[in-house]
Amino acid sequence: MMLKFTTLCYIEKDNKYLMLYRNKKKNDINALKWIGVGGHFLAGETADECLVREVLEETGLTLLDYELRGKIIFHIDELMEVCYVYTASNFKGELICCDEGTLEWVNKTEILNLSLWEGDFLFLKNLLNGDPYFEMELLYKNDKLISYEVK
Repeated sequence: MMLKFTTLCYIEKDNKYLMLYRNKKKNDINALKWIGVGGHFLAGETADECLVREVLEETGLTLLDYELRGKIIFHIDELMEVCYVYTASNFKGELICCDEGTLEWVNKTEILNLSLWEGDFLFLKNLLNGDPYFEMELLYKNDKLISYEVK
């Protein structure tokens, strides 16, 4: 079993979330899906440090503040990924071209109409409803959500 730690951020502006359509990276587990921005921890990094670095690398935006909204444990075949989910609305800078996909501001009312991972629908509802901190576990087999548990 491989263990990874990641961050995922939904940046908000004008009632929209910045979404990343993963259409550029080869051998991408997220290919042709819409996700938030974020990525893997570097050695010695905290979740907050990873978040700020990944958002800057992928978007060109510097987060001025952010809020930890939840923790998700993904079980995907032989991978266990612990993902810290954030939202942010205070940032500076201009969007850059992302080498992993196309960045687009998507109206919150349209988010659940996008091509998302099945489990993303579950936690995005929490974010969109303004629910408090949440924890959940999602079990995938062959890219299909098999089960989930809200803690």
